[in-house]
Amino acid sequence: MNKAQLSEAIALRTGLTKADARKAVDALVSIAAQTFREDGKITLSGLGSFTVQHRSARLGRNPRTGAPVRIPPHRSVKFRPTVDLD
Repeated sequence: MNKAQLSEAIALRTGLTKADARKAVDALVSIAAQTFREDGKITLSGLGSFTVQHRSARLGRNPRTGAPVRIPPHRSVKFRPTVDLD
């Protein structure tokens, strides 16, 4: 599901217009991005939690040549579900 499909699904379930649902989805994405930039955590009851994971610099390997490659430190978002998908 992409952002447009999510907006449409929200509009259908809530009775909002598609434009208002799109604004709500855009606001959610914007707030989440700002929260992650500040190393925050987002927990959505019944869905899961999103946290920022810090990865330190390390030495990896180029899969084609096997040559060592320095991988710089970076941050990524980690999702831990609370919903059983089975």
